[in-house]
Amino acid sequence: MATLTPTWSERFEWGTRTYLMGVLNITPDSFSDGGEFNTPAAALAQAQHLVAAGADILDIGGQSTRPGAVEVSPAEELERVLSVLQFLRPEISVPISVDTTRATVAKAAVTAGADMINDISGGTFDVDMLPTVAELSVPIVLMHIRGAPQTMQQHTDYEDLIGEIYAFLASRISAAIAAGIPQNHIIIDPGIGFAKKYNQSIEIIRKLSEFRTLNCPILVGPSRKSFLGHILNQPDPKARVWGTAAACCAAIANGADILRVHDVQEMYDVYRVADTLLR
Repeated sequence: MATLTPTWSERFEWGTRTYLMGVLNITPDSFSDGGEFNTPAAALAQAQHLVAAGADILDIGGQSTRPGAVEVSPAEELERVLSVLQFLRPEISVPISVDTTRATVAKAAVTAGADMINDISGGTFDVDMLPTVAELSVPIVLMHIRGAPQTMQQHTDYEDLIGEIYAFLASRISAAIAAGIPQNHIIIDPGIGFAKKYNQSIEIIRKLSEFRTLNCPILVGPSRKSFLGHILNQPDPKARVWGTAAACCAAIANGADILRVHDVQEMYDVYRVADTLLR
């Protein structure tokens, strides 16, 4: 089982600064960088680049979660993750997160050296996820979603957007604690772009501070997303870097603890200036 040196609580002092989670997609079909880093050599080079640029955590994913993404088999997801993780772990000093909704992948990844799990379903897609994470004694990100990536954009009608997300996250925190996960190992994510229209993603960032009373660090993932494309009239995700920067600054102002981003070098400067001005 992986352990962090220093410990998780020693490494992350929530509220004192913003932390960056660098995205490393090892899939052929992710929305902005699919196919670029899905070989071990390319993944390692990108991981080293992200860490050198200032990433505090790396988040690797073997299954695309973009809207309409085709689900891969557990065996294929596991092969993608483990083939890259075995190259990354000896070379990368920062914590490595694995973006998965499957308990079997989570367990194998942590056994192979991963330090935490990022579950876009909040532990709802696999009933074994929360007990498995509790057994592994690693942190977990619990994200809000409706439906699955294949169907989530058909589930964007809310009577009370923030209230319903809050209630979902509160219920998942309770479920995680009941499964044996300590509260200080739980991070929450309101799920920008996941079963959200563009204006709803904007509302989440504006009202992010309302989630602070859940007493968990807040992760926000605005990077390159379609709501920015809508605002900027920019169809190319890679051309949304400065839109991402503005969204990250707003997220920090409203209480974000972790920013999940592709463009770490640029967001490193953004968070340092925003932290100086706002914290």
